[in-house]
Amino acid sequence: MSAGPSAVPGSNAGALRHVLSHLVTPLLMCIGMGLAYLGAFHAPEPHDLRVDVVGSGPSAQVLAQTLQDKGDGALSVRTVADRDTAVDHLMTQQSYGAYLPGKSPELLVATASSDTSATVVQKVFTEVAAGQGAPLDVTDVAPTADGDPTGQGLFFLMVAVSIGSYASVAVIGGAGGVLALRTRAALAIGTSFVVSLIGVAFAGPVFGLVDHGLGGLWAMAWLYSAGILLVGVGLHTFLKRWTTLGVMALFVMLNFTSSGGIFRPELQPGFFGALHSFWNGAGFVEGLRSHVYFDGYGLGGHVLVLALWFVAGLAAVGVAGLAEARRLRTAAVTPGTTADPSALPAGAAPAAAAGAGASPRGDGADEEEEMEEAVGV
Repeated sequence: MSAGPSAVPGSNAGALRHVLSHLVTPLLMCIGMGLAYLGAFHAPEPHDLRVDVVGSGPSAQVLAQTLQDKGDGALSVRTVADRDTAVDHLMTQQSYGAYLPGKSPELLVATASSDTSATVVQKVFTEVAAGQGAPLDVTDVAPTADGDPTGQGLFFLMVAVSIGSYASVAVIGGAGGVLALRTRAALAIGTSFVVSLIGVAFAGPVFGLVDHGLGGLWAMAWLYSAGILLVGVGLHTFLKRWTTLGVMALFVMLNFTSSGGIFRPELQPGFFGALHSFWNGAGFVEGLRSHVYFDGYGLGGHVLVLALWFVAGLAAVGVAGLAEARRLRTAAVTPGTTADPSALPAGAAPAAAAGAGASPRGDGADEEEEMEEAVGV
């Protein structure tokens, strides 16, 4: 009877160690999210933000050079011959503002490209026009849809699709860990299809973020979601309960901050601007902008980025399949070893690998904790 009371403190100590070990993950998430979000968004400053001054005479050249020198690297100012050329640059995202000097100065912007960049440009040229003693007339040559007045709806659509995708990785890898890898991969593809349909519903009938092009939006949403899910399912074979932290680092911390949905790379530190050129969130957001607002200009490059991430997901699943098959062979030749059912090759029976009377995944606590951690942006 004396053993009973002494066992309680030991059990409590073990439970406390268990809790403390699992607190590492949310604390690392806290550090990672703080570094990523604050590093990317806390102090946006323009650098090499391309703007045009319309005109070919000496006055236009002097104004452009003055703005270039005064900006000290914030702006990249060029002159263009006429208004049509300036509009073309805006519609192909070669510039983010065009100033037409004169007695009634006009500023051309394209808010669909980036509302925050347009705001920065408008602030600069409002001061220029005020210095010339004239009010500034602002013309938006590419306005956003009525359901997305800030131009950031596509970014938040990406957030929703991303959460549905990376959170599903924990479920497929945890609760579905007893399934063959090909079944988990099929679940990932199927889940991405459902997530993409939810995204289309949000973008179209629910909130009206776009007023046309829902078919192309669905295709990019599926490709984007499938890439995340396949990469996550492949990584789960190696990272196990650290998968949630891994996919959050890839598809939240680095992804949301480099997507250009809030600030374009010209307003961010160079690290996030560099990621913008090849990260999947940037491919999704910029691809949607191109498809919906800019007549598909540059769309092929953005879709290529999404396709390459999808291929990377297929490669991750392939490598995971080889690793799981190797683990099973090793377990089969090692006496007294129970194979991890999550390492079964396609079609293998989990019950046989688990051993007589053994639970396929232990008590399921790690999987449950993993799924509970798959939250937050």
